[in-house]
Amino acid sequence: MSLAEVQRAEDVAHRLFEAIERGDRAAVAQLWADDVAVWHAGDARDNDRTRALKVIDWFIGATPVRRYEVLDRQFFDGGFVQQHILHATGRDGAVIALRVCIVIKVGTDGLIHRIDEYFDPKDIAPLFT
Repeated sequence: MSLAEVQRAEDVAHRLFEAIERGDRAAVAQLWADDVAVWHAGDARDNDRTRALKVIDWFIGATPVRRYEVLDRQFFDGGFVQQHILHATGRDGAVIALRVCIVIKVGTDGLIHRIDEYFDPKDIAPLFT
């Protein structure tokens, strides 16, 4: 894996998580390829770009406060894997600390082409009450 590939993936990682923290849906959308496939724990199948952006919209709308605590980030040829705790506060004051492992594949175009996100769905349940 070249230094340029690592830097490209690292740039995408920073831009993605900072955009979500800021609630900047447009910035998230700019990082995703048109054919991005997104899978979350509990999903029966991959989500296409439109459906995945609806999930981002819901999450940003449901949580006025979001912060990522990155525990580890490792790069591989074509992307990265990250472990983090997503801290968020819901509109009704519910607080979550969601432990996540996420695998993101970044193309040579600098766009995200695949996301696989692993977490325990029960840990996000307080946002649905």
